[in-house]
Amino acid sequence: MTRDPYLAFKMGQKASWGAFSPLEAVTTVPSATLVNFSRLAAHHTVLDVGCGTGVVAITAARAGAKVFGLDLSPVLIERAKENKNIAKVEVELQEGDVEALPYADHFFDVVLSQFGHMFAPRPTVAVREMLRVLKPGGTIAFSTWPPGLFVGRLFRLVEKYSPLPTGISSPSLWGDPTFVREQFGDKLEELVFDQGFMQFPALSLGHYRNTIEPTLGPIVKLIHESKTDLTQLNHFRLELEALAAQYYAENHIHQHYLLSRGKKI
Repeated sequence: MTRDPYLAFKMGQKASWGAFSPLEAVTTVPSATLVNFSRLAAHHTVLDVGCGTGVVAITAARAGAKVFGLDLSPVLIERAKENKNIAKVEVELQEGDVEALPYADHFFDVVLSQFGHMFAPRPTVAVREMLRVLKPGGTIAFSTWPPGLFVGRLFRLVEKYSPLPTGISSPSLWGDPTFVREQFGDKLEELVFDQGFMQFPALSLGHYRNTIEPTLGPIVKLIHESKTDLTQLNHFRLELEALAAQYYAENHIHQHYLLSRGKKI
């Protein structure tokens, strides 16, 4: 049996992203933006890749779609189950990997991902799988972070202090329309882009940092790695607050993101 060379990286992701639930409120409004942008209809069968706590999946289900949600973290899947029960909607949720989707070929009318699939270590594998399960003529739509704006720059800062292993793609690449076009090539038509905006509430820069350190996957990992190097950790924190200061006003960090949508040929 061939061992997945990326398994250790994925196991680290599974552990670090399990703490994300407190941030779900920040991603709830953008989930409606993505669902509307996707133009899904009530009769559609929809997959939410990297569904996290279920904000996109539940929003799509409330619109009448038949929805499936998949995430690498079993902790987030349990939270998504709680959320869908509270919302009184049906969503089929399961733990799983975007690089090996547990669904049949051409099963979905729409594939969505809000800041999720971009964390897959190999974009080509993730794209191949998402297109495999999508019907011809079906829609794929997702939200990602541009590399030149706040969250993309934040990821780059984290990678400065905690470099990605060889062969692992940076999630911020997915925020570049040129990169998106390159990944899908001639497999999509009617590829369009738009920009979304979200607010991250924070009473101060320190409050923002204290909120994301125990909850935002890549930073959770960095903080854990830096426990024995407080000098490095302090340098990171100073750089983080300096970066966040450029986007902070009126008690929130303003975060713009990229919306991408296309139809499978």
